[in-house]
Amino acid sequence: MTQLDRATTALDAEAVLDNAAWHSLTGGHAHFAEVHGRARRYPLDVSPFAALPDDADDAAWADLAALVGPSAAVAVTGGHVAPSSWETVAAGEGVQLVAETVEPRPDPQAVRLGTDDVPEMLALIERTKPGPFLPRTVELGTYLGVRQDGRLVAMAGQRLNPAGWREISAVCTDAEFRGQGLGTRLVLAVAADIVERGERPMLHAAGSNVNAIRLYESLGFRLRRRTRFGLYRSPAATA
Repeated sequence: MTQLDRATTALDAEAVLDNAAWHSLTGGHAHFAEVHGRARRYPLDVSPFAALPDDADDAAWADLAALVGPSAAVAVTGGHVAPSSWETVAAGEGVQLVAETVEPRPDPQAVRLGTDDVPEMLALIERTKPGPFLPRTVELGTYLGVRQDGRLVAMAGQRLNPAGWREISAVCTDAEFRGQGLGTRLVLAVAADIVERGERPMLHAAGSNVNAIRLYESLGFRLRRRTRFGLYRSPAATA
């Protein structure tokens, strides 16, 4: 295989990341998907994300409205813009990074977190606010944590699962324990689990979170693209 062929293959493999939630809900997380027509979403206690195909038209948005019900708020990624009949509640820009020269490294202090740990995980999320994390988000993939004196003080895990990829998400450290490199260690440990599965790590960050982006780039992640996400409210019920 020539260098050009390898580059083309790599770009083809990354194409699913342009609409990662859709390719997750039609791929590795298809068993989670609630479906109506051409619209899909995660259960409300798993993730706030819904997804539409790349070529979503008004009919696909109508499928999503039927799926979520009237006057329901739903997060949609993939660069889709809702029709005028939908209310835009919030919108923002982020970045997507993919592992390029990352050196995954298991961490002997990291422990696997499960359903019994969810109350502590939710409490840590509430204190640190890294992004959406719900009672069943832990089911999406491996979550690892670090405990100090029995208390959960840092964690990171896996969220979206488009073909060939796993998203590292919910990276957070309690304020009292920042500056010790716990987040970095957990990112690399989660990456090690992903690579062991034969998949490639990727992640998202808020476009304004310059410090996080610099950190991830220093670990060997490459900024692949800028992303757009929206929180939309479906049309109200008609009389």
